[in-house]
Amino acid sequence: MTAPSPTAGLLPQAPEIPTDQLLVEVYTQAAPAVQSGMLSKLVGKVYQSAAPEERSVLVRQLMQPLGILSLLAVANGVFAKLRLQGGLSGWSTRLDEVQVDDVVELASFVQQVSGQALHSLAQWLSGSPVLLSSAAAVMLVNLLLDRATPEQEAELLL
Repeated sequence: MTAPSPTAGLLPQAPEIPTDQLLVEVYTQAAPAVQSGMLSKLVGKVYQSAAPEERSVLVRQLMQPLGILSLLAVANGVFAKLRLQGGLSGWSTRLDEVQVDDVVELASFVQQVSGQALHSLAQWLSGSPVLLSSAAAVMLVNLLLDRATPEQEAELLL
């Protein structure tokens, strides 16, 4: 039998705060550059846990607002290569060249170009029960809901 800790019962127990609530609090208090980094890393986590078909859609969603010259500037041109070689089809066989860090870099770049692109990504994630089983996807949607306009929030909640 182990002896109780000498401080057991002396310190008040704080109620446990859900992780997603803590993440939203940290996000809202962070500088814009940190917020952008948090969103990009969550997109990378969603990509990492997604099935190949879902990865393909996720990459398409992120690439949509970018032209070929922009894609050349991201992740050593891996996304420009995808667009040039596969057009809008045949990506799933070529996504093996895309690393999680590439997707994080793409998400970061997309945020600079189009805030609407991540909103579209959140809409897609909200409609995918399989992806919403991922904690990263739920947290990403929560953060995007937190910064959404009332119109965007209504679209996400439909």
